[in-house]
Amino acid sequence: MRAAAARALPSTYSVVIVTTDELVGPEAETEFASDYDLHLLRTWAELVLFLKKQAPDAILLDIDTIAERSEDGIAGLAELRALNPDLVLVALTRSTSRDLHHKAIDAAVDEYFIAPINFQEVGVVLGRLLEKRSAEIEYRLRQEQETQEQSFAELVGGSEPMLRMYEAIKRVANSNTTVLIRGESGSGKELVARAIVSFGPRAEKPFISINCAALPESLIETELFGHEKGAFTDAKEARAGHIELAHTGTLFLDEIATLGLALQSKLLRVLEDRAVTRIGGKTSKKIDFRLLAATNEDLEEMVQMGRFREDLYYRINVVPIVVPTLRERKSDLPLLVDHFLRIYCRDNGKPLKQVESEVLAVFEDYDWPGNVRELENVIQRLVIMNDSPFIGVKDLPQNLLVASSASQEAILIPEEGVNFDAEMERIELAYLQAALNRTGGKKSAAAALLGIDIQRMKYLCRKRNL
Repeated sequence: MRAAAARALPSTYSVVIVTTDELVGPEAETEFASDYDLHLLRTWAELVLFLKKQAPDAILLDIDTIAERSEDGIAGLAELRALNPDLVLVALTRSTSRDLHHKAIDAAVDEYFIAPINFQEVGVVLGRLLEKRSAEIEYRLRQEQETQEQSFAELVGGSEPMLRMYEAIKRVANSNTTVLIRGESGSGKELVARAIVSFGPRAEKPFISINCAALPESLIETELFGHEKGAFTDAKEARAGHIELAHTGTLFLDEIATLGLALQSKLLRVLEDRAVTRIGGKTSKKIDFRLLAATNEDLEEMVQMGRFREDLYYRINVVPIVVPTLRERKSDLPLLVDHFLRIYCRDNGKPLKQVESEVLAVFEDYDWPGNVRELENVIQRLVIMNDSPFIGVKDLPQNLLVASSASQEAILIPEEGVNFDAEMERIELAYLQAALNRTGGKKSAAAALLGIDIQRMKYLCRKRNL
């Protein structure tokens, strides 16, 4: 009797079986033909041609017959998975080798069947896999739609601080006003700059970005202003600087506070005259550009200390936009986590992973000193280093766990529970050994280190055979 799960599936599912085994075809047709759009292929070359014409929902690959060795079939599985992370991928084999099974798992197969194969069983499993994958795709599409609804250009978030910032961006986008973007490192200041440009009249014009903190001062001067041939030893030809390259477009100076006072003076003159003179040049050139600057420094304090020119400060601080830190908009965490999961699962050819609710609780407890950039790096690491479809507390970096009170219950009491007495004995022994090691085996000193009297120390050492 055919499986009810398979019968209930829509006939739009396309299933491909690749094998040279003459017995597989009739059995597969009997079991699958009425429920799926079934295609029986004999070789890898036929499969390649088929995939150029259409994308099936599932492929059952006989890894013994598509290549000279079963191990070669594993490479085919990995290639198919990389081609389409959403594909339901099933391996068929006659080999009982555990090593081969592990390699197939590494190639991210959804299921693995060893001959003799019961195609009724395969039908039940295949039906469940297709239903599960369809649900995952539907969930991902809903999440993508939600992300789009709560996004602004490349910025992701629907919290109140972000909505206020989006409104500020829209207000300044159509003007030619200089904007100073302020925020902590990793908060997304360049994304804000790009959003301002994307909604303004210079959207299709050059966007020239330079990180002032990334280059030594002498090189920044050349990068900003350009140079004429022979201006210095290595100036073998004339070259335009970033300010010239931004003509008709936008110049974005990130970490502008790191510019030295001499460069600040030159930049101020450019902003006042809207003209630039190359190093070694004698004539100035009028440049039409909009300046967007960014910093994570306290410019007001730097002005008072004489490290930033007051006149330049007033020139660039026309419209300030403050980028909220991640700790100020933690309600955006689920949206950001999903956003980065989709990016890095796709980039690494992996099915979309899900995070357990305890992980989000840990994330909400953490202060994220590196802001969105730190979160992105954590998600990227979790995707690459974890083969499970789920990301749990156990997978998180130690610094997040230590800083999170929400993680303590999961660390101290895992789901399977603990043997309390055994744990207490283990901890007691660990402290005794550590104290004795610290004091060179002197029990009186160890007792003082642990805050207990010498008699109790001797008793515990006898009890533990120390």
